[in-house]
Amino acid sequence: MQINSENKGILLLKKGQKGILHAVFGRFGLILLLLLLQVFLLFSIFTWFAGFLPHYWGASLVLSAVMVLCLLRSPANPTVKITWLIVIMLMPVFGVLLYGYTQSNLGHRALKVRMAQIIQGTREEIVQQPEVMEHLRQDNPGVASLAHYMARSSCHPVFQGTAATYFPLGEDKFEEMLKQLEAAKHFIFMEYFIVDEGVMWGQILEILVKKASQGVEVRFMYDGFCEFALLPRDYPKRLKALGIQCKVYAPVLPFVSTHYNYRDHRKILVIDGHTAFNGGVNLADEYINQKVRFGHWKDTAVMIKGDAVKSFTLMFLQMWGIDEKEQDYGKYLSYSTCPVQGAKGYVIPYGDCPLDNDRVGEKVYMDILNRAQKYVHIMMPYLILDGEMEMALKFAAERGVEVVILLPGIPDKRIAYALAKTHYRSLMESGVKVYEYTPGFVHAKVFVSDDREAVVGTINLDYRSLYHHFECATYLYGVDCIPGIEADFQDTLAKCRQASEETLRKEKWTMKLTGFLMKVVAPLL
Repeated sequence: MQINSENKGILLLKKGQKGILHAVFGRFGLILLLLLLQVFLLFSIFTWFAGFLPHYWGASLVLSAVMVLCLLRSPANPTVKITWLIVIMLMPVFGVLLYGYTQSNLGHRALKVRMAQIIQGTREEIVQQPEVMEHLRQDNPGVASLAHYMARSSCHPVFQGTAATYFPLGEDKFEEMLKQLEAAKHFIFMEYFIVDEGVMWGQILEILVKKASQGVEVRFMYDGFCEFALLPRDYPKRLKALGIQCKVYAPVLPFVSTHYNYRDHRKILVIDGHTAFNGGVNLADEYINQKVRFGHWKDTAVMIKGDAVKSFTLMFLQMWGIDEKEQDYGKYLSYSTCPVQGAKGYVIPYGDCPLDNDRVGEKVYMDILNRAQKYVHIMMPYLILDGEMEMALKFAAERGVEVVILLPGIPDKRIAYALAKTHYRSLMESGVKVYEYTPGFVHAKVFVSDDREAVVGTINLDYRSLYHHFECATYLYGVDCIPGIEADFQDTLAKCRQASEETLRKEKWTMKLTGFLMKVVAPLL
């Protein structure tokens, strides 16, 4: 990290081990531990307590039957129910304990209550302008209905007079991000899932330190998983010494709670209440191709200027305020954000909270698929679908909509790659076209449809994003940058290979076996 002479006291980040810690301390590690305990218990019974085997099998049968009835009556997604049934069949005793552990709200009950209080208490912080909603109803009743749904889940109004700029690469976003940070006068709010030492974070940190010394209020928040592999535990104190307020969302406590399910996967930057960035780009060098990990890293982002920025300001403050008794929302939402002259269309920044059982991210995607008339073009890093999303993709293609999905050609996670391929054949049979980006890894999360609407954000097509993470995105309708989003899709498509029945037959048997086995427990990973 390059820092000028005035800031030589800045401490560099410490590197750590990646991958293994996430597996050991994640839900996968817990399942593996319980499976081993189950094997040990069975071995012990066979070896030392052979006379009690009938009692064990009888109790296991009764326990399993009770759990089946409970699962059938639960409001969970059918795919998740099937997974739990399989887990309980494999581990009658410890499967029940695992289910009770994950469904008991242990470790996040207080978080759920606090988040509900915050959302309910901030519903009126940003007032929906009735004339904007009326204009949208006249322009497109279907989109107006979607806007009504998004406002129902939290304070996510629809805005006019907001300009949107699309960035087809992380490098493009980074360049503009530095310019906007340099222009900050009042406050900078940053919330990111991943932060890592290098060129990108080094240059950003240098500006943040300078701005803090000039009296700009700088707040920085990152997810607790960074403490495993990327940042030291005392990093917030180091930033505080440099004048930057810093918080870690939900530091992970291995095996103690289910809190690790609800990660802060959002990427938000707000500057002075008038400029905001959103998209898939985290603060690490691979996102701007300064470091090569999985070939060329294809990512996207969007910058908005205007009234809609208030929604990202509010989202950041809501998350920041989880452990605060009081929070002054009005102070930051009252900054002048005059409508941008000449800005067309409608913008809706929105978030998805995993604690309210309302899958906003998935439903927005499904609504776009259901209303599409010509095409829906999608860029995603992962494709681990529940039954509802798979059906929506297939149904759109079956009624004549061109549905094209661009996925990585070089994966970052072999298991996720194998799981994605388990959906290929079913989707292709319905007419969905699947392509893989041959130069490297696609990390973009983009939907664009019919030359008129798009979503750019953090929401993946997998269980983690759709069920378990705090997410956010920017919905765009009729804005000037949508043709640019579609043009970028077509440029990226030209660098892809199409999946076919022949390419599926040529897949290695190990890849097929991995996908087959892992699909059983995919909702739990």
